[in-house]
Order: sequence, then structure tokens, then C-alpha cells
Amino acid sequence: MALGPIELEAWSWERAEVRQALRARNIGAVFRYVQQYSGASQARIASAVDLSQGRVNEIINGRREVKDLEVYERIADGLRMPDDARHLLGLAASREKRVGGAAFDLAAFPEVVRVYSSQAAARDEIRQHAAAADELDVLAVRGLGLIGLNDSLLREYCLPRDQGGRGLRVRVLLLDPESPATARRAAEIGESTESLASGIRLAEARLRELEGDVQVYRYRQLPTWRIIRVGSTMFLGAFDAGWEGHESATYKVMETPHGPLFRGFRRMFEALLDGAERTV
Repeated sequence: MALGPIELEAWSWERAEVRQALRARNIGAVFRYVQQYSGASQARIASAVDLSQGRVNEIINGRREVKDLEVYERIADGLRMPDDARHLLGLAASREKRVGGAAFDLAAFPEVVRVYSSQAAARDEIRQHAAAADELDVLAVRGLGLIGLNDSLLREYCLPRDQGGRGLRVRVLLLDPESPATARRAAEIGESTESLASGIRLAEARLRELEGDVQVYRYRQLPTWRIIRVGSTMFLGAFDAGWEGHESATYKVMETPHGPLFRGFRRMFEALLDGAERTV
């Protein structure tokens, strides 16, 4: 007797190892993670995805692979995969299935997997991703709270490996302290231009001390988005009059094969980088 779909906590599908298994279409690994995160037995998984227990056992132990699209669909439905996970597996989103074609709105491409009230609320999540990443991109105004000071959010992950750090490749875009945008931004947050410019220069000086694979650039546009990219995950905040980037709501955006947000923000970062002046 069928027992219905298996419901996993949303965070389960956001785990890096689960997403890697989905990209590789490694269903054996996916089933093992389902067991780990839900406590489901092989029999329970078999019932949920409409396969025999023997077939599930063979898949888990690497003796059989899933190749049929219809089976992938049954597995995705039986595990109640969110649309983001379905896209990683190469399937249409559930909403796309209902309407019979691609849906051109963000509901069909759920790259935004979590929204935090501020950067502080996302702190642990950001650090967890930084600990496992090989690349870090930062777009900020002065970046002192992110990377410029000893107790900054991400600085410890940017140290060379021989100092116990991750040895990340780091690229940081900071606002040019001599640009007109600095004076405008200072006015927006009620700070003197001299104070803001000094903070940017201090961040550059402290980043120069890191000695690892760190590149620092100055851009001259009025800042709009604050970007932290750690591997295939971004944390986005907004700059506006009256608040600083870390005070903004922070959006966790994860890369998917079909979603436009991650690729769009990465393209924006690269475009800013192309026109920026390297200082470190």
C-alpha cells in the first residue's frame, strides 16, 4: 500500500552535497541523503517513488542507475522536491508541469531560497558557505564589516592556507573614495564624505595585508546591490538612502540551470570588474 510522498525540511534541499548529487543525477546519493535527513527506510522511499524496494536498494548501492525521464519525474514527485531541486535534476518546475510549458516569472525559477531580515540574521549561513567554497566575490561600499577588519564576517576564510585559512580566490569591489558617488552615498547615510572615504581606504589597506589570492578593485557608480558570492550561492542586499547594505533584507540566491537571477548578478559583477581600477 502506497504511503504517499516523503516531506523533507526545506534546508535539506539547500545542502551543498545534495545539490551536487542532483546536478550529477546521482539518485543513489539522493536516496542516501533522504534516509539521513528524514529517517526514511528503503521501503518507505520505494513506496513514495513507486519503485520496488529491491530497485531502491540497487540504486543506493550503485548497482543500477536511473536513466528514464519518467522515473526521474516519479522520484521528484515522490520526494516533493522543490522547483529549484527539480531544475538541478534537469526537470521542469512543478508549476511549468501544471501549465504545460515554461512560466516566465520568478515562481517558476525559485533561485531565492531564503530571505533574511538583515545580514546579521544570515551570518551563520554565509560563514557555512564560505567555509566550503573556493571562490569569494564581494561587491560593497567599504567592506569593513565583511572582510576589512580582524573580526569581519569573512576575513578568516581569506587567509593563506599556511595561516590556517581556506586559501580562497577573493575578488573585492569597493567604491572609489575619490568618485562623486562616494559623496552622494555619504550624504544618503548621514556620514561625511571624508569619513566614508577613509573607511574605504582603511579596508584596502587591511586587505593588502592578507597576502593570499586577493584582488581589490575600485568602482565609481553609485552602489545599488551588495553582493557576497561564495561558490554557487549569493547573498544579496540593497543600498538605498537611509540604510547601509548590511541593514537591508538579505536574499539567498542559489545557482540553477535555468534561473536568471544568479547569472544576472554574476554578469553585473563581472561588468563592474571590467571597468574598475585594481588597487590590490
